Amino acid sequence: MKKNNYTFSIAVDGSSASGKTTGSKIIAKKFRFKFLSSGKLYRYLALRIIKNKGKYNYRFINKVSKNITLKKLNSKQLYNPKITELSSIIAKKKYVRTSLRKFQSDFIKKNKKVLIEGRDIQSKIMPNADLKLFFKCSYKEKAKRRFKEFKKINKNVSLNEVEKALKLRDFSDKNRKESPLLLVKGAVLVDTTNLSIKQVEDKLTKLVKKAVNNKYGNL
Repeated sequence: MKKNNYTFSIAVDGSSASGKTTGSKIIAKKFRFKFLSSGKLYRYLALRIIKNKGKYNYRFINKVSKNITLKKLNSKQLYNPKITELSSIIAKKKYVRTSLRKFQSDFIKKNKKVLIEGRDIQSKIMPNADLKLFFKCSYKEKAKRRFKEFKKINKNVSLNEVEKALKLRDFSDKNRKESPLLLVKGAVLVDTTNLSIKQVEDKLTKLVKKAVNNKYGNL
């Protein structure tokens, strides 16, 4: 078997601002995995709902879900406060998550090496993933990271406001009925609190290599 010609799946989840998206992108690029951030799916639906004057139901969601492409998910229009707020609301609805599962399932079937990051990936989309990574980070560190990002956009935002918002977001994610934030059995905990991006990359590299070697032997 050639070094890069193998089948492997990685499912990533974790709390907000814990570094899971950054870490996922680094590993996907390094090991040549096809990468999908499921959060973009909900952002795209939110964009379409806004363009539809805020109106939506199961039929509308199902129709839009069937026409999603990776190209559409790379739109710069997906990132603004209104879409962030609405995507968080619709992501809690069971029929919305169900409508998007086919796209995610097809993505997995079409690619030998996949890495999907997002809520319920480990529990429902890829429960049998070869490697499950769960990211966590202290609130103080998460707040610093997010504050640095927000400060570029809104100079009036305070560090305390950011930390409070992150705590509320995690509380909501952990306690919602549909696909709550949880550490599933078999997932490897990755604490990025005191790690630099380079240290996170090194840690993830070792975890991926170990998991691949456990499945196939030394490639």
